Amino acid sequence: MPINPFVKMTATIIKSLFSPSACKMYPVEKPVFYANTRGHIAIQTDKCTLCTLCAKKCPTYAIMVDRNAKLWKIERTKCIMCLNCVYACPKKCLTNENQYSSPVTVKTQEVFNITPPAPAQVAEPCGQKETTT
Repeated sequence: MPINPFVKMTATIIKSLFSPSACKMYPVEKPVFYANTRGHIAIQTDKCTLCTLCAKKCPTYAIMVDRNAKLWKIERTKCIMCLNCVYACPKKCLTNENQYSSPVTVKTQEVFNITPPAPAQVAEPCGQKETTT
């Protein structure tokens, strides 16, 4: 004999009443971010050389680099967290933070002013000194 749908629904309700809540109490209990959580891309502006490799590797064009204005921009709503930019960066100035970016209601770009590090001065080779007479 088939189970009456009302009996089935009543069993589900009673089970839900006496079991612990499946929802987290967000403001009271903060979420746990695990080590491999893909949160958002962070940049260390003091290491960046504006090489544009991160922008070239980004499949969604979320990253834009303007060498003339010395700006690094990211549109977080376009970013799919594939981490191609992190792997492509030769100076390792891009990292994956395991904290999510804050929610937004309008698509905006985060703009970072970059001051590229000064190029290393080349030392004179041994034995080749300039002589003036």
